[in-house]
Amino acid sequence: MAVYEHTYKPYAGPLTPEWSRFLIIPRHAYRDVFKSKLFTGFFALCFVCPLVMAILVYVKHNVAALAVFQLDPANAPSINAGFFQSYTEFQRWLGFLLTVLIGPVLISRDLANNALPLYLCRPFSRAEYVIGKMSVLIILISAITWVPGLLLFSFEAYLDGGQWLANNYWIAGSILVMNWAWIILLSLLSVTMSAWVKWRMAASAGLFGLFIIPSVMGFTINGVLHTRWGSLFNLTMVMKTIEDGLFRRPNTMGLPEWMVLPTGAAWIVLGLFCTFCLFLLTRRVRAYEVVR
Repeated sequence: MAVYEHTYKPYAGPLTPEWSRFLIIPRHAYRDVFKSKLFTGFFALCFVCPLVMAILVYVKHNVAALAVFQLDPANAPSINAGFFQSYTEFQRWLGFLLTVLIGPVLISRDLANNALPLYLCRPFSRAEYVIGKMSVLIILISAITWVPGLLLFSFEAYLDGGQWLANNYWIAGSILVMNWAWIILLSLLSVTMSAWVKWRMAASAGLFGLFIIPSVMGFTINGVLHTRWGSLFNLTMVMKTIEDGLFRRPNTMGLPEWMVLPTGAAWIVLGLFCTFCLFLLTRRVRAYEVVR
């Protein structure tokens, strides 16, 4: 059909800043995610632990509250590195469950419906696409891990005074670094699994399997060869070793010393695993797919 009237014009409205274009993906993803009452209820329950720990911090510094609960101030829970490590460990496993609920479909739906060309034909790079998909998890897990963790730390510092803050300021850094290491690992692992396994149940099972099967294999290698290096295959042990190093509490797992991994080796394994996930993503996230 011939076009006789050239009345169409290009878009002349405001443009989204380039640095924030990836945020369009989580904005639309959250509309679908929070339609589920099950997920909304689980997400709300993730804030119970920070609330309980905030109450414990308050009770420890409130004489009237101690009297109500008939607690001796000497027997009140100590607010120290162990307290914040327990919080961090509990919340990061809630972050893992959250990842299992929403992570496996982040990329698989786009691949199943051939939607990647629609994303990448626009001024939207592959890196922005992957970051946008990861940010769906990064924002949600951050909201239940390091954000309330730092608020809890600030609350204790406010109640206990400047001397406590001067002695324990490093705990805030430990909370931040540990949770970000866990968030990056979960996000990369989830989007990689989603890109390579299109069936949701299989992807969810794969996420569990990556933490369970290597753990069994690592303990078997350690027991048979009487070595610690089998734990390098155990992501749970690797992350626990990093956590113990950051919170300056070595070997909280109570393992024999010959089974404890060096902290440096654990960081190297984490870096290599994340790099491998990025490599797999570059192989899978493309604007086209060659079918043979």
